[in-house]
Amino acid sequence: MAGRLLRVPLMQKILGAWPWWLLLLALFGVRLSKGAGVMDAYALLSRPFWPGPAQSQWLQSAQRLDEHTRLQLLEQDNARLRGLVELDKTRGTAISAPVISRLTSGWWQQLELGKGSLQGVRDGAAVIAPGGLIGLVSSVTPTTARVALLTNSSSRLGVWIPRVKRHGLLVGLDTPRPRLEFLDKDTGVRPGDVVTTSPASTLVPPNLTVGVVQSVDEDLVPAPDASVQLSAPIDAVDWVQVVAR
Repeated sequence: MAGRLLRVPLMQKILGAWPWWLLLLALFGVRLSKGAGVMDAYALLSRPFWPGPAQSQWLQSAQRLDEHTRLQLLEQDNARLRGLVELDKTRGTAISAPVISRLTSGWWQQLELGKGSLQGVRDGAAVIAPGGLIGLVSSVTPTTARVALLTNSSSRLGVWIPRVKRHGLLVGLDTPRPRLEFLDKDTGVRPGDVVTTSPASTLVPPNLTVGVVQSVDEDLVPAPDASVQLSAPIDAVDWVQVVAR
């Protein structure tokens, strides 16, 4: 009788602790499942707060923008490389050279190239970028060369306007656009006219594109002059062709 009375409180204690046994069993199950059940439960409870269609559209729009930007950059790189290949084809004696330095406060003055006399670069050689002539080599070391750009104030170059068959002198001003000076009063030059090197030039290769006339000052005496936009983007060029005289 006494033994039965002792077992009754023990059973009551065991049955009264069933929540704790249930908790231990649940923790053991989580341990075995590596938390999969908890994650499923969290996903179920948090579903109402998941991103809706608007967020999905924003993400898709951002992805399309990223893809479009990458495509544009690839197209620009391909166009630049095609331009360099075309220069190689048309200028058999040209030497390809990378731009390794430029004046950040005056990019229109000069460039430093990563090739020099050891690679065949000579003083006075014409320097061409995709788009046209940009300057002449002003000094050379065994492994580098300095280019005086057409926009440099030291630059003077005889040029030709094919439409009106007129010669002029392109003068650098240390600004992004050089000035085109004429000897005659009535030139007939107007904005949009293409400027090239002279067909009879011996200083630089003939018939190279130089730029486009942007504006003409007809009232200047004794002869008018014009502002010229170079056809090659000298502020962005990273490879050039050096053409020996």
